[in-house]
Amino acid sequence: MKSGTWLSRTYLFGSRGLSWILLLSTMAGAIGSASAFFLWCLDVVTALRWAHPWLLFGLPVAGLLIGWIYHRLGQSAEGGNNLILEQIHTPGGGVPARMAPLILVGTVVTHLFGGSAGREGTAVQMGGSIAGTFSRLFRLKHESQRILLMAGMAAGFGAVFGTPLAGAIFALEVLTIGKIRYEALLPCLLAAIVGDWTCQLWGAHHTHYRIDYLATLEPPANYFHLDPVLFLKVVGAAVVFGWVSRGFSGLLHALQRQIRRWISWAPIRPMLGGIVVIGLYWLAGTSAYLGLGVNHPDPDQPSIVRFFNDTHYHGWAWLWKLGFTVMTLAFGFKGGEVTPLFFIGAGLGHALAGPLGVPTDLFAALGFVAVFAGASNTPLASTLMGIELFGATHSVYLATACFVAYLSSGHSGIYLSQRIAVPNPPNGEVPNEISLRDFTYRSASNKGSSDTSPPS
Repeated sequence: MKSGTWLSRTYLFGSRGLSWILLLSTMAGAIGSASAFFLWCLDVVTALRWAHPWLLFGLPVAGLLIGWIYHRLGQSAEGGNNLILEQIHTPGGGVPARMAPLILVGTVVTHLFGGSAGREGTAVQMGGSIAGTFSRLFRLKHESQRILLMAGMAAGFGAVFGTPLAGAIFALEVLTIGKIRYEALLPCLLAAIVGDWTCQLWGAHHTHYRIDYLATLEPPANYFHLDPVLFLKVVGAAVVFGWVSRGFSGLLHALQRQIRRWISWAPIRPMLGGIVVIGLYWLAGTSAYLGLGVNHPDPDQPSIVRFFNDTHYHGWAWLWKLGFTVMTLAFGFKGGEVTPLFFIGAGLGHALAGPLGVPTDLFAALGFVAVFAGASNTPLASTLMGIELFGATHSVYLATACFVAYLSSGHSGIYLSQRIAVPNPPNGEVPNEISLRDFTYRSASNKGSSDTSPPS
């Protein structure tokens, strides 16, 4: 199949449109299948860890194994999500095929032994790896490679969370802060839908959340109406959500830099990280902050699902999860940041609901998406994810929380290869499309920081 500047001429329509639809659909089907297998693996290893709590004490050995495998075989695949973003911005060596099996195995092992990590990073990296393989197989040129990689990200994100619309917009929005590449709109949407469908056909299931606020009332009281007092409280909470997302990203990257400076041999880092996580487990006195944190077999322990219920109060659960996740990922364990960010955000919203006198389930949902919006710099995708997960009734509050959290997070984020097209806040000044990595380095240098090594 020849490629080139197909987007400017056909854009999924015309003489070669069918060929591209078939290519995108086949690729997305493969990514959806990989995501379904990954979700099945997560269910299996999570159940095993709950049934055998002693597995946590194998985390240092598991970390050494993960570190050694990536040290010997990882090469450029170690770049993870940032490598995919870099290849979309400036195509070069491509995304290696080995990334998919490496991140799959690394994430599953991390979860089996209790590391606090997510699943978005794994799904996106598998999507990028499979898309890169298709690009090489069909010898696509650079512009088409970019589109296929973006579509691969959309398929992975949409499939693993069951949110195809958010997956499509995420792939368009995450590349450059303040700029969306509309030329990839249809390819990303098609890939996200096919990836999600395929994942569902394999029997993969996703957690369902419910906001009872307004839903339990009779019409017309249950229809959405903007409450000015509640709206102001949403804005105030969103500022806090943004600050926490900024703190998470900054702490994660700062600790990663320091660990790489202190420990030169990579396989040792996750081994030591496993010891640190075990220490945190003893301090916390609960296993609730291990793994994904979506559910927990003990009904009295905090989890994402239980943050939507006001019968149990877990005021500092979000901070514990933040610490567990930062230590897990900074030391080199594998997995994403997003599901832990959901836990942190929902837990923070749960904690703020009581003092603010607001509906617990609504603010858990707002924190769920808003902390992710601030950490990923994707307020539009996060808003759409909230609508897909929680329904459209509270879309104004969801959008407000995501937009304000994004503005409050400043020039920070979990993806250092993102580029800045529009400063945040808008009245700031930054070099045109500088990466978050380089901006962080320049900022540290200007402030006279003793740590002026470029973030990795």
